[in-house]
Amino acid sequence: MKDSKSITFYSRYVDDILVIYDSSYTNPNAITQYVNTIHNNLQINPTPEDAGQINFLDLTITRKTTILEADIFQKPTTTNTTINYFSNHTLEHKFAAYHYYIERMFSLPLNKEHQLKE
Repeated sequence: MKDSKSITFYSRYVDDILVIYDSSYTNPNAITQYVNTIHNNLQINPTPEDAGQINFLDLTITRKTTILEADIFQKPTTTNTTINYFSNHTLEHKFAAYHYYIERMFSLPLNKEHQLKE
């Protein structure tokens, strides 16, 4: 498991960790067992991919034959409600969500189809 060839990619944001590994060198159980032995207070509970997809932060990452494809992930409870234009808020507040959505669309590695959907 500690072989440098087994882990292809590792990313962490607070308590969310994404690990991409080469299945010819290791497996999810070996990674979990190794990480859980590092420290007594550190225990990971892996979420394996489902049908070639996994959600990490606000992305859905899909494993294709030779590439990884990213798309925007929104939890089912998420609403796209924004501040009503006629509300008593400043224009900066009203447009903040739209600026965020547009910036996110161009800054993430989305293909044209996913950009149009966004």
